[in-house]
Amino acid sequence: MSPTVILLGTFFLLLILNVPIGWSIGMAVVVYMATGCPFGIDYIATTMFTACDSFPLMAIPTFILAGALMEGGGLSPRLIGFADSLVGHLRGGLAIVTVLACAFFGAISGSSAATVATIGAIMVPSMLKMGYEKGFCFALIAASGCLGVLIPPSIPMVTFGCATQTSIATMFLGGFGPGILCSLLLIISALIICRKNGWQGNGRRFSFKYVGEAFVDAIWALLVPVIILGGIYGGFFTPTESAAVAVVYALIVGKFVYKELTLKKLMAALSSSAVTTSTIMVIVGTATVMARMLTLLNIPTTLANTIANITGSRIVLLLIMNVFLLFVGMVMDSTPAILILAPILLPIAKAYGIDAINFGLMMVLNISIGFLTPPVGLNLFVACSLGDIEFPVLCRKLVPFIFAMILSLLLVTYIPAISTILPQIFMGYTPA
Repeated sequence: MSPTVILLGTFFLLLILNVPIGWSIGMAVVVYMATGCPFGIDYIATTMFTACDSFPLMAIPTFILAGALMEGGGLSPRLIGFADSLVGHLRGGLAIVTVLACAFFGAISGSSAATVATIGAIMVPSMLKMGYEKGFCFALIAASGCLGVLIPPSIPMVTFGCATQTSIATMFLGGFGPGILCSLLLIISALIICRKNGWQGNGRRFSFKYVGEAFVDAIWALLVPVIILGGIYGGFFTPTESAAVAVVYALIVGKFVYKELTLKKLMAALSSSAVTTSTIMVIVGTATVMARMLTLLNIPTTLANTIANITGSRIVLLLIMNVFLLFVGMVMDSTPAILILAPILLPIAKAYGIDAINFGLMMVLNISIGFLTPPVGLNLFVACSLGDIEFPVLCRKLVPFIFAMILSLLLVTYIPAISTILPQIFMGYTPA
């Protein structure tokens, strides 16, 4: 039997059997090594250690911890309050608030699931009180949660940068274009549904005084992305160091400014961050081993030659890659998908003149759509856990929002300036 069939066949079989993704990858590699791989079993341990021993990767656990501390320190409700003061009075205003709140929280957490859980726990009860349909509420929060990885800082962007040696700072800056575009399309989709059903806002009149009070109350939370991104592009610290700055800032603001970060909340944040980080690092290590095995099996070259034989058109190539990545997002988590596929697909994209930043953000957007599609669909399960809603109902209500995200994906794919214009203006970046 072909070594490639053994490696990938074992991996997908374990996925079907619902074995956790990190263990599926690791066990597939072990089975492959036991059937004639030229390397010893100790190669797995040394490669996993080398993969995790990376300075840029330190940004992942620290951003996770920063997001947990900001949630426990009272920053999230204030972000929602500020968004509500701006647009909550409009027809369908609470839906707009939900999308904006997810975008704001995404700018301080970098995690899709954390965004769904945090913003959903606050916004869904308010929307239900105002007569919004339950299925719509949970579908909107699941879709808007994807902004947690599209609005910088973003853990998948860090992962892509580490896997392909692409500038993480440039990825962060380029991510604002796709993130804002996706936010706007989600808002438009939500407003169409709200107007069709006659759903109103929060029942309050717009008031500049209320906006000012909400802004003052939320100013410390709103400063988080300014400090993080301003520090990176001002040359004061690296993206990895910015994550540590975010942790210190969250501790100080949560404890001494908002005074909501208790010892119990601090321990809960540390515990949840440690569990999430350990899971991700197992995936990072095993996925790196599998990526190297695939390279040894000449899979990248074979795949590149296959695609070249299918088409010589850049437009068709991008369409094929998008369809493939959308399928991958349905069956794999973001971290292993990026770690395994990014080093394989990026050289192919570059050969067709596709810019690395544009391709990276296209890949992140594809993977984020995978958060909304079964069987993996992490945002689906988080949204279902927030309330008593049937899984099929949630999937049906998500259809218009998935279409909105696919439209944003196509625009980002075929209009590279959406991803590259900000790096060009502020960093002098030269697209391919």
